[in-house]
Amino acid sequence: MARTDTASRVVPASPERVYAALTDPDALTAWLPPEGMTARFERFDVRPGGSYRMILTYDDASGAPGKTTAASDIVEAHFVDLVPGVRVVQAGDFVSDDPAYAATMTMTWELTRVEDGTRVGIRAENVPDGISAADHAAGFASPLANLADYLQPGADHGTDRTSTP
Repeated sequence: MARTDTASRVVPASPERVYAALTDPDALTAWLPPEGMTARFERFDVRPGGSYRMILTYDDASGAPGKTTAASDIVEAHFVDLVPGVRVVQAGDFVSDDPAYAATMTMTWELTRVEDGTRVGIRAENVPDGISAADHAAGFASPLANLADYLQPGADHGTDRTSTP
């Protein structure tokens, strides 16, 4: 049975700034990787129907084996819907020989202006069986915290935010 996971957080920025951070490959590599991982894009074409290939690498793969290799997760995704300042929808697949990860997961990022900034909501539909609800909750919490830090007023985007200090 397909599972849907959700999370949200208020970040201290306008929906327009959050949307920019969701659609810029340099910003994404700075804040998107969960704690203990780094990211890079092999390609990135942000438009409806455009696609990307992202490689997430574990800093220490001994405690968290990757889905693609022992030390990495590779995601092949395409953009389904892009509404500036409102929503980013993407559908992605993990590159993996393990059938537990063989599902196309749809990720919807919804942006809602609130008094203190923007409520960023994430909805993951058709979550692969190989991703536990607890791991996914942690996998949402870390990037949302990173995004909030990345968008703090006065944040220095010239520094590497791919690892936690």
